[in-house]
Amino acid sequence: MRDLFTKHPASVGETYLQHMGMAFSFAGWLAVAALAALVHALLPPLCEKTASRIITRLHDRMVQNRCRQNSSIGELLEAKMPENARRI
Repeated sequence: MRDLFTKHPASVGETYLQHMGMAFSFAGWLAVAALAALVHALLPPLCEKTASRIITRLHDRMVQNRCRQNSSIGELLEAKMPENARRI
């Protein structure tokens, strides 16, 4: 049962609580983006790029976090590799 709550967060290099905090942060910004899109739907001159700008920033943040995680894993694996395997 515990695996249900920890497997995915661990796969992205986070604890359960860190992942929950990140997800809540994303949810909050997505709610702001949704509100901006609603305002734009009713009044087209307002919030013309707000929602798309928020989505772009969230995507960039997610990709940067993923790249940082992949870099850390790569460094860890290389450090544990025997010296002769690193030359391949």
